[in-house]
Formats: sequence, structure tokens, C-alpha cells
Amino acid sequence: MLKFYYNLAPNPTKVALALEEMGLPYEAVPVDTRKGEQHQPAFLAINPNAKVPAIVDGDATVFDSNAILLFLAEKTGQFLPANTPAARGQMLSWLMFIASGIGPYSGQAVHFRNVAPEPKDYAVNRYTFEAKRHWGIIDAQLAKGRYMLGDTYTIVDMALWGWSRLVPFVLGPDALAGFPNVKRHLEEINARPAAARALALKDKHAFKAEMDEAAKLAMFPHLGVKVA
Repeated sequence: MLKFYYNLAPNPTKVALALEEMGLPYEAVPVDTRKGEQHQPAFLAINPNAKVPAIVDGDATVFDSNAILLFLAEKTGQFLPANTPAARGQMLSWLMFIASGIGPYSGQAVHFRNVAPEPKDYAVNRYTFEAKRHWGIIDAQLAKGRYMLGDTYTIVDMALWGWSRLVPFVLGPDALAGFPNVKRHLEEINARPAAARALALKDKHAFKAEMDEAAKLAMFPHLGVKVA
């Protein structure tokens, strides 16, 4: 059976949605990053980058959430756009935009606001600005159609949903009001039964909740390293 290594962060959550939408049987294997389990040799053998999610499907090991989405879609033949160069080009472009833009800038906006030491005004301003800019691009794309690729629900929508759920945390409690199409898209996917099942993973394992010094060092190892 496929093994899915996860925690409750945005990237594993979008893979959980894909697994549930595709009806694939899987074993959910928790990786508690606040306890440093991502740095254990057994997990590093699966993902040398010490990040979740990852999957092991028979002889195939895949890490990076969007790579996993693409792997699963091609494996099952589900939630892909039309099989044309134009449609595939759009899918890959938006999938990688989410991977290289939405995720990193949203994540760094949260990190610098909540974790980084002072002075941090410049970093907070930069990453908040870029996160807003990227979400504005997504909102404009969703203004053109029901889903990211028009009328077809695909893995691109699943990739986006992993992060759009956290827009209020990234940009403030009222941020979704500024992105009405993102809000509409989020609410539609939230209503899908597969989304409810994906979110129910949080009840299967008691992850460490405290962000104490040990957790900070496990999640942000650079805090314990002095660069000469």
C-alpha cells in the first residue's frame, strides 16, 4: 500500500486532498517536525531534504508536494487537463507557479513575521508584498473561470487549496476579502467530501503543539548555527 508521510502543513494537506479525491488506498505516516522526526535517518532515506510530504508507492519514492500531485495524476489518469500541449503547458506553468511562488512567499511571510528576530521590518515588508502580489495573480486567473484551468477541476486546484486555506494566517484575518475569486474557489473545494476527509487527518495523530526552543531548532536548524 502507498505510504504517505505527512504533517498538518499546507503541502502535505494538498497531497491528502489528492489521495482522497483519487480514491487511492494509503497508509498515513505522521512525521512530527516539531519533534525533529524529519531529521531521522529513516525519513532522510526517503527525502534527503528533510521535508514533508513524501510518498512511497511500490518502487517509487516521490518527494515535493507538487511532484507528488503530478505523479499521482499521471498514475491514475485523473484530474488532468485535456491531453494537448496547450493545456499541459498551462497546467505545468500554474503548478510550478504555486510551487515556486505561492508556497515560498506565503511561508516566508509567516516565518519572518512570527519567528525571525528583530530587526525584521525589511524582510516582513518584502515577503508580505510578494505574497500579496502572487495571490493577486492567482485571483486574476480565477476571475477567468471556475477553476485554475477553466472549467476543469485539476491537481492545480488541489495544489492551490493547500495554501489558500491559510491566506488569513499569511496576510491577516480579512485578507480573503481582497481576493474574492480565491475565496470563492476555496469555499467550493472546502465543500467537497474529499476535502473534509483530508482535513480529518489532523484527528489521527497528536502532533506536538508547543513551539518551544527544541521545536524551533528542529524546524529551523539555522537558529543553532553561527555563520563565520
